[in-house]
Amino acid sequence: MTDYTPRLFSSDADIEHVGEHFLARSLPKAEWTHEAHLATTTWLLLRRHDIDVDEELPSLIRRYNESVGGVNDDTQGYHETITRTFLAGVRLFLSEADLKAPLHELVNELLLSPMGRRDWPFRFYSRDRLFSVEARRGFVEPDVAALPWSESPATNSAVR
Repeated sequence: MTDYTPRLFSSDADIEHVGEHFLARSLPKAEWTHEAHLATTTWLLLRRHDIDVDEELPSLIRRYNESVGGVNDDTQGYHETITRTFLAGVRLFLSEADLKAPLHELVNELLLSPMGRRDWPFRFYSRDRLFSVEARRGFVEPDVAALPWSESPATNSAVR
């Protein structure tokens, strides 16, 4: 993958905007970027304790996708293995971060870290395995390298 410079957030309000509008399914599709995915996940983990991220995130993403005209099927839309790998990566990042920092600073640090890179899952998965129907429908174990956490991404709870 080529180098990619992430779009950073300038305020906590920017992240809250993305998160709240994602939940309300009113976020414009163009704003649902890689950065927005990770910012929303971080916001949910740190600020929305009323939401069980492990349980609810898949359906939240599927419903959002459908609300903007997307389809969740074997080739597009929600992807379980990618979601679980990034969710665990966000938790791994947060387990080592200064959680007293402003939210946008945490998210920006995440986006600039290995766990925030778009190609993070390819450290562990071959392209064929990651983009398989099996990996889209359910979590599959990696075939390139072991994941850097001791629990399954589906149950990793370093930060809830």
